[in-house]
Amino acid sequence: MREIDLAVYADALAGESAALSARAERIRSRLRQAKIERRARNNLTAATVDRLESLGLLGGIDERSAHAELRELEDSLAALEELQTWVETELAATNAA
Repeated sequence: MREIDLAVYADALAGESAALSARAERIRSRLRQAKIERRARNNLTAATVDRLESLGLLGGIDERSAHAELRELEDSLAALEELQTWVETELAATNAA
């Protein structure tokens, strides 16, 4: 394999990794926000909760599906990291030759 091909592929994989990591962090953030909202709902009056919901300031997410999506992303990231390691090893071997 040519060194340039491996380097370009490594860059593409790094971009994909960054995108998957960003998606995972957005899900983690939504889950943290959902936890805060649950606590708020328990401590606010029903009228306040209704008002905040009507304004779109209190929402809800399907936490079970969010956790499942997060697990999928984490598994994908692990697989991608394995591929990145292999490509980097190949690139290092090509550079050494």
